[in-house]
Amino acid sequence: MPSSVWHPFTQHGLQEPVPLVTHAQGAALYTADGRRVLDAISSWWVTTHGHCHPRIMEAVRTQTEKLDQLIFAGWTHEPAEQVAAGLVEIMPRELTRVFFSDSGSTCVEVALKMALGFWSNRGIDRQRIIVMEHSYHGDTIGAMSIGERGVFNKPYEPLLFDVATVPFPEGDGAATLEALETHCRGGAAAFIVEPLLLGAGGMLVYSPDILRAMAEICRRHDVLFIADEVMTGWGRTGTLLACEQAGVVPDILCLAKGLTGGSMPLAVTMAREEIFMAHWSTDRARMFYHSSSYTANPIACAAAVANLAIWREEPVLERIAALGARQQAMLDRLAHVPGIVNPRRCGTVAAVDVEVTDGGYLSNLAPRLMALFREADVLLRPLGNTIYVMPPYCLDDADHALIEAAIVRGVETVRG
Repeated sequence: MPSSVWHPFTQHGLQEPVPLVTHAQGAALYTADGRRVLDAISSWWVTTHGHCHPRIMEAVRTQTEKLDQLIFAGWTHEPAEQVAAGLVEIMPRELTRVFFSDSGSTCVEVALKMALGFWSNRGIDRQRIIVMEHSYHGDTIGAMSIGERGVFNKPYEPLLFDVATVPFPEGDGAATLEALETHCRGGAAAFIVEPLLLGAGGMLVYSPDILRAMAEICRRHDVLFIADEVMTGWGRTGTLLACEQAGVVPDILCLAKGLTGGSMPLAVTMAREEIFMAHWSTDRARMFYHSSSYTANPIACAAAVANLAIWREEPVLERIAALGARQQAMLDRLAHVPGIVNPRRCGTVAAVDVEVTDGGYLSNLAPRLMALFREADVLLRPLGNTIYVMPPYCLDDADHALIEAAIVRGVETVRG
């Protein structure tokens, strides 16, 4: 019987196969036709410790017998309180407030609304948002507005608001810093950025020094600095947060994906105390008007509590360092493969480009490569001509070698 499912980022008219996955463990997915497929992109960048991690699964099972769902407007529950306390403990001490939502896109929307509410409630007219070229922050309206414009959002252009854009940092980033200085001097509300690594924009890497300089410009002009660490957080860039490597503490921090180890949808937006206090009042009109029905779902929060315990009690950073070294060794070898250019790495994220004349997102290269990887039992999803590897931290040497071999065969085939 044909499926009635409408899949995301899938052109069903191409009739590409959609494998049915029955279960998963560690770094592997298992399909209905008996295949073991390596999840080389952490199922869209979310799975950190591996699929079905025993501690997280046990926490979820236990919570299902206690409390499944609770309205979070004016009510609370223990898992949410534990998550908030755990985050305040592990994240920069300046970030004192935790607001729950359910995805990366929604926690970015929350951040934008917090920033605009901060200025509005103080009676200051600041509404301009500054963004970086090639950014991606999600697919809801606000998140699309602050992301790169193109084929992703062209049909929805009438819904999007205007932003100020700085170029992606090249070289010493002088042009980026100059543009940011100009926009901040004009009295912007906030600057939002993916720290160190732009994901969907092509796994583009820039230096901690530039990140630090951008934060300093914002501070100097009293512009709120928002760090979208939805993808870069939870160890992906080699540290708990990418901002750590620049010694930067944002005014607002967006976290999702790895918050539950990738097991459940949950996100938070963390903020400095002064942003919370701008909304604190005896006047109900100044409250923060945002919620969703499943805000701080208890079962998802239980998964996040377990994830925080894993970070406290297990050698996660050592696993991340080992994976990063493995990724670098792979890149060193791939650099010698004909047709592969621009090898780069940021923490556990490794990327290369395939040398082609047309590497745009809608070129035929990406689906051809994706099909070849699927045939090799490896889940890789190229971004145009960029192949990236972002696996769970539990990936071992043998499986990493299989992923590398699939990349080599795939590039050789498409160039053959």
